[in-house]
Amino acid sequence: MQRTGRPLGVFITGASSGLGAALARHYGDQGAVLGLCGRRTEALAQTAAGLDAHCFTADVRDARAMQAAADEFIARAGVPDIVIGCAGISVGALTEEAADLPVFQAVMDANVMGLVHTFQPFIAPMKQAGKGVLCGIASVAGVRGLPGGGAYSASKAAARVYLEALRLELKSSGISVVTVSPGYIETPMTHVNPYPMPFRMTAENAAAKVARLIEKRRPESTIPWQMTIVAGLLRCLPRALYDRLFEKAPRKPRGLPT
Repeated sequence: MQRTGRPLGVFITGASSGLGAALARHYGDQGAVLGLCGRRTEALAQTAAGLDAHCFTADVRDARAMQAAADEFIARAGVPDIVIGCAGISVGALTEEAADLPVFQAVMDANVMGLVHTFQPFIAPMKQAGKGVLCGIASVAGVRGLPGGGAYSASKAAARVYLEALRLELKSSGISVVTVSPGYIETPMTHVNPYPMPFRMTAENAAAKVARLIEKRRPESTIPWQMTIVAGLLRCLPRALYDRLFEKAPRKPRGLPT
């Protein structure tokens, strides 16, 4: 995907580390003009080193901050061709624990409302341009509810359905909406997982796959391909069998999001 006469413009949230940082390097190495958004200023600067990048320290849960970042990026670099909502929180939480209520709120705010706050400021300018891609990162974890991961599973299921609705809303606008549901990626979020992570990808490998799906404007995909099969099997498992298999599954550690 190239813009005639000028480089590609790409705005990425969650660019401080993990998949977001890998996507920044992927597009930056191709000469794209980047808008990199994250909560950690120093980590953003490390991601941006050597790239044509504008950095914005902002939390996707803050709609005003995201509007300001979008406005500034458009003023500096023009309307982006691609906006990728990659920021998210993954942490264990239990409904029975009162101390986990703020965790549920933070996860839902970041993983669902964070996408809304990321995309909303760009839709009108993209509509006026008659083109663009909005890519949201969901997760295979959103296919079924995982014990101890209710907040994360619910947020990613909600993200996938939200992105589907958005795709239909923008169908005739020239704006494509791409949903990508990765399996396990080697990032700080997965390093604490106390269970096997089959078909785990490096962040760089996952970024290349996401970029290809954006290029093809695939409405919805799971990566890697092996996890497409796993997700399909999980969807088809009868409830009684699913309960028996996963009731005692290892759980992601609880804690407050950082």
